[in-house]
Amino acid sequence: MAKTQAKSKKPAHEIRMGRIKAVIWENDTENGVRHNVSICRIYKDDAGHWKDSSSFGRDDLPLIAKVSDLAHSWIFQATGALAGTTS
Repeated sequence: MAKTQAKSKKPAHEIRMGRIKAVIWENDTENGVRHNVSICRIYKDDAGHWKDSSSFGRDDLPLIAKVSDLAHSWIFQATGALAGTTS
C-alpha cells in the first residue's frame, strides 16, 4: 500500500527546456517543507518509447544551468509564499 501511495505523489513543479527537464519535489518534514530537484535528459529509444537519463552531453550543459536556475527561483518563490513573505 505504501508503495502505491509513493508512486501517486506528483511533483510540485516541472521545468522543461528542450530535452532537459527539472522536476521539483515537495517534502514535508519536522522542520517544514523542503524541496528536492531531479534533473534528467529525455529521449525516445529505438522503439519510440520515452526514456530519461542522468547522463548529459556537452550541449546539454547550458540547458542544465538554465533549468537549475529556474528551479532555484521557483523554490524561493514557493518557500516565500509558504512563509507568508514575498521577495
